[in-house]
Amino acid sequence: MERGGEPEGWESGEVGKVGRPAPSAGGSARSRDLCRARGHRDRENCAERVSGGVDWPRLLGPEGNSKSPETGIRKDWGECGPAIVWHRPLGTSYGIGSVADGRFFQFDRYGDQARLTCLDSRTGEFLWKYEYPTDYEDLLGYNNGPRCSPLIDEGLVYLFGAEGQLHCVRADNGKQVWHVDTAKKFGVVQNFFGVGSTPVVEGNLLIVMVGGSPAESQDAGRYDLDRAAGNGTGIVAFDKWTGEVNYAITDELASYATPQLATIHGRRWCFAFARGGLVGFEPRSGEADFHYPWRARLRDSVNASTPVVVGDEVFISETYGPGSSLLRVRPGAYTVVWKDPSGRNKAMQTHWNTPVYHEGYLYGSSGRHSSEAELRCIEWKTGKVMWSEPRLRRASLLYVDGHFVCLSEDGVLRLVQANQDRYVEVAQSVVREATGGPPLIKPPAWSAPVLSHGLLYVRGDDRLVCMRLIQD
Repeated sequence: MERGGEPEGWESGEVGKVGRPAPSAGGSARSRDLCRARGHRDRENCAERVSGGVDWPRLLGPEGNSKSPETGIRKDWGECGPAIVWHRPLGTSYGIGSVADGRFFQFDRYGDQARLTCLDSRTGEFLWKYEYPTDYEDLLGYNNGPRCSPLIDEGLVYLFGAEGQLHCVRADNGKQVWHVDTAKKFGVVQNFFGVGSTPVVEGNLLIVMVGGSPAESQDAGRYDLDRAAGNGTGIVAFDKWTGEVNYAITDELASYATPQLATIHGRRWCFAFARGGLVGFEPRSGEADFHYPWRARLRDSVNASTPVVVGDEVFISETYGPGSSLLRVRPGAYTVVWKDPSGRNKAMQTHWNTPVYHEGYLYGSSGRHSSEAELRCIEWKTGKVMWSEPRLRRASLLYVDGHFVCLSEDGVLRLVQANQDRYVEVAQSVVREATGGPPLIKPPAWSAPVLSHGLLYVRGDDRLVCMRLIQD
């Protein structure tokens, strides 16, 4: 299930490699100041190489909503897609990397090692790597690599492996700052597909969906995971500099949706779409506001789509049962604006993809199975379906400059107008180096595209491709 050794085209040197992690969290005020200082110098050094545009330092971009503020996209893709800048083979994984300060950080598995690889974001040149041992095995036979994207913040990179290892390393050279084995520390019973919720940073806190269980739940297995109960560590906030626990809340278990941060009427919020529903809380204190139950009755079901926040309203969606719901939130409570009815007529049923909001409408891929999936536009306030486009398979969206970059799981890349009235396809390509050449993006392509400083990064099963979407 894992790709072993060094893939062709990657450096095999030991620059920045760190061996087996220390057994407990560490860190200090000195290391914190050092990371901040070196992170500042690193940004200065990269300023000449990377100008214009924005970094993409976490899953779904700088605001966590899969939207880019960059403009001036090229629409004349041709049959082979936007111009290829570089491409590289990948190890075993599902997640895509992140971009900060002129570097691209990719998290994969090679043999029995989980590996963070740091590349020059504009050239693909290898810079350094960091590794730790892993023995994760998927319960359902999916690949055994990482699901989460690296998170970069203030000169540090945070990794959350499929087995539950949480690591913090320096972004300049990959040296370890601290690490916590969350599965061991909090008693996490392995979920269907392991760990897949990328953490977020709020101030000095790293907020992680952990989902630990008490001793009596530890023997729950593949066919009775519904026996696993919570132990108050559904969401854990760590000091991002040291790895020390600041607070833990909720008996919820972990899902595959990334927490969403927002400011609503001057107050900070965090929304975690956990295994059993949505948890709303104040992220700096951990004070919980509400829990909104939202999960299919099926035992083998997961929540995996990140909440979408617009104003004081929060949208959640899943694909195994209840579908979608829109809430209006306030401190200590929520009101249901609308929710999908029982039966088949659902507004949106997102699987592992997160829909994107634009000017009063929500766009996303709806459907559990590839054969039934449709790209849809729905009205935010009501859930009314404005249009549906079938036969695109399940897909992920990135909004930029009035359009969506749409990556279907079969590797087909499209450019679609952000148009609430109808589906308008501007370009469609199978990414290749030349006409007639082999496709570079092979299925499954399940990661949302990344756009940073004019460069579009897309991955399939075994390859990462960097393309020029916006001219210098």
